[in-house]
Amino acid sequence: MASVEALIPGKLVGPLPAKERTAVSPFDDLALVEEEMARCMKCGNCQAVCPLYKETLQEGAVARGKIQLAYAYLKGEIPATHILAEKLLFCLTCMACVANCPSGVRVDTVVLAARAAMVREKGLPWVKKVIFQGLKRPRLFDTVLKTGRRLQPLVLRYRPEIQRCHPRFPIGLELRRVLPPLAKRTLKEEFPEVIRPVKPRARVVFFTGCLENYIYTDIGRAVVNVLLVNDIEVIIPRDQHCCGIPVLVHGDVPAAREMAASNLQIFQRYKFDYLVVACATCGEAWKHFYPQLLENSFQGEAARVTAARARDINELLLEIDYRRPAAGLPLKVTYHDPCHLVRGQGISNEPRQVLRSIPGLELREMKNAGRCCGGAGSFSLTNYDTSMQVQAHKVAAIKATGADTVVTSCPACRMQLEDGLTQAGLSPRVLHVVQLLEQAYARGEVRSERQEVG
Repeated sequence: MASVEALIPGKLVGPLPAKERTAVSPFDDLALVEEEMARCMKCGNCQAVCPLYKETLQEGAVARGKIQLAYAYLKGEIPATHILAEKLLFCLTCMACVANCPSGVRVDTVVLAARAAMVREKGLPWVKKVIFQGLKRPRLFDTVLKTGRRLQPLVLRYRPEIQRCHPRFPIGLELRRVLPPLAKRTLKEEFPEVIRPVKPRARVVFFTGCLENYIYTDIGRAVVNVLLVNDIEVIIPRDQHCCGIPVLVHGDVPAAREMAASNLQIFQRYKFDYLVVACATCGEAWKHFYPQLLENSFQGEAARVTAARARDINELLLEIDYRRPAAGLPLKVTYHDPCHLVRGQGISNEPRQVLRSIPGLELREMKNAGRCCGGAGSFSLTNYDTSMQVQAHKVAAIKATGADTVVTSCPACRMQLEDGLTQAGLSPRVLHVVQLLEQAYARGEVRSERQEVG
């Protein structure tokens, strides 16, 4: 086991001043996960499953190394430096180590808590401050992206043969990167706020997240259409905005808490049976992170109640006993488990059950379907080469199945997979589970009469 000094260079400092133990969330006080860190036996089981360790063979990349760094920082043995921040940010938070830890250490919580502690002490880099201020202001964020869709030909080169783009300039993006264009209309522009079937049997509020509202509107459209076929009323709150997890994972807890409180307040205006999401990260935000962030506020109880009503679209379909399609899809598909769905929410069988209910569809399981695709939000922006090295294992597993369609349950994973497959010269489509169900309904001409309320 490497020493702390070997993990990160830096002059040792004295113990940090004692803190008042008033925080209820580890995002507010690193000391709250001290017992979690102490449970680490340094056995090295995390090495066997860490995607980043497999590529770098660096102790600082693996879970036990990060825990040792976080513990040393907590005890004042190493200072908060740019190098330490980079070590803690070099993590996919894929939770593979958590699932494989014999002591059950929540490494993801330790890493996020350590990042937050460093931001409290040293602040954020100015670039992140600017970006996060934009995310905190929904109207500004919306205006920027709507302006961006008009100007995107200036910065993105569209390739019609793959219906995707490449950056024209190195504007914080790798020129090799394959990107989907911004949609011509946002999902909220495409639909009224309330879409009601003639005889609704339940009501859901749909949290679209950023990707489904601005880029992958086809996923959002499929969610709405599938729910309508099943006589579910759908409400798409106009004021909803980013879930805040991109901010939280970089340690800006006050901004993340503000965004969580705002979204919760917006959704509390509606009466609903379920809150539905089609993004693994957004689902984990509502189910797990919002109750933690708001625990010590007047919204704590509301956050817990809403978390209990939050459903990934796959689990909701099974819960409402969705209509099985009669028409078939003659496809060979393979399914990729998003990290924040399979390990973050324990959802793995549900999407497969939906897929197997579609006649004619052949599900071919890939090797290590739950292995991280390497995206991890902004990780693929700041560590593109490493991200693609991780992605290469996923691409090889997909290729080995001979599938013509790759299916997942997270738009961020879809973006990463499209990039990797295209660069590997492969042509499988990448779709969300709910899109295939929508296609099967359409082939069988299963529709639902609806009323639209503006």
